[in-house]
Amino acid sequence: MNTKQLDKKYIANTYGRFDLHIVEGKGSLCYDDNGKEYIDLGSGIGVNAFGYSDKVWVDAVEEQLHKIQHTSNLYYTSPCARLAEIMCKKSGMQKVFFANSGAEANECAIKAAREWAAVEKGEEYYTIVTLVNSFHGRTVTTLAATGQDVFHEKFNPLTPGFVYAVANDKEDLREKVKNNKCAAIMFEFVQGEGGVVPLDKDFVEEIFNLAKEYNLLTIADEVQTGNGRLGDIYGYMKYGVNPDIVTTAKGLGGGLPIGAAMFNQKTMDVYKPGMHGSTFGGNPIAAAGAISIMERLTDDFMNEVNEKSQYIINALNGAKGIKSISGMGLMLGIETEKDAGEVIAKCMELGALPLKAKNKVRLLPPLNISMEEIKKAVEIIKTACM
Repeated sequence: MNTKQLDKKYIANTYGRFDLHIVEGKGSLCYDDNGKEYIDLGSGIGVNAFGYSDKVWVDAVEEQLHKIQHTSNLYYTSPCARLAEIMCKKSGMQKVFFANSGAEANECAIKAAREWAAVEKGEEYYTIVTLVNSFHGRTVTTLAATGQDVFHEKFNPLTPGFVYAVANDKEDLREKVKNNKCAAIMFEFVQGEGGVVPLDKDFVEEIFNLAKEYNLLTIADEVQTGNGRLGDIYGYMKYGVNPDIVTTAKGLGGGLPIGAAMFNQKTMDVYKPGMHGSTFGGNPIAAAGAISIMERLTDDFMNEVNEKSQYIINALNGAKGIKSISGMGLMLGIETEKDAGEVIAKCMELGALPLKAKNKVRLLPPLNISMEEIKKAVEIIKTACM
């Protein structure tokens, strides 16, 4: 049997895969089993921050492979400690907990918020306000945190203690905070799975005003928006705010599974030994790869990301068949006159691989995608939208 047949026979039927077998890649380009070339505009849903087989990342991972691949968190390892230092210095946060994924990072943040509120306010203050159209993960708890009914239809009962405010509706947010015994407000600066929808600046300001007024924690879910994706190392820098807890994953590892929850001065000592853990969290190989990513997220590089973003927006804005463009940095959503699925299928036929979010074509290319590749991809998208 070939790969597709083996997959259908032996892998759980949880994914609606495209009829595409990717066998290798370099940078922003990948190739199928027939040798056809594609410009990857999804980067593994924002994971391959520097594309396929990035030499700096490969060298860092390979070097660590020859030292130690894993050990228990009962012991110290250099890559884990070094990565935490880099992340704290670049973010202004104080401490980091490492996990395997964004969902685990969000679980960590939710548990920390509830423990903090129990100590500071009382055990009945456990409710967390999240936003309609948010997405926070696929565990039973992070599904409950996700503000989309479609994710609540199965696997009930979900974890209680979450209420959903309408994104960019300050009055609804205030009502939800006022009428519940809350521990925190949890949000994404750009709702990725919710349709690549950025939060308004005044709405974000209201989140932080309410947090101060009601003594709540702010949890920024930067699983997708972090690590340079929006044109700043973290999305909260775009908004000029400082969350109490920041979660991230995806692009952090550059292709290996790693997640992180970062804590500020207010929350850094919530956890005590034995309260939380992760067998693979801070794995030396994943951490070594992540160091090679974080070290390259400089101000100059962020400027390049913003320049690429502006080129894409300018080139597509007003083009035939395109209604609107949303998002920031290299996390963009394109509302098209044609069905988004139809546009994506045509792009694949022409040699580009965008994603979908709600009714939009979603772009999450590698951060170091070349201008030549961007220009070619833009023309493919334009053609597909006609």
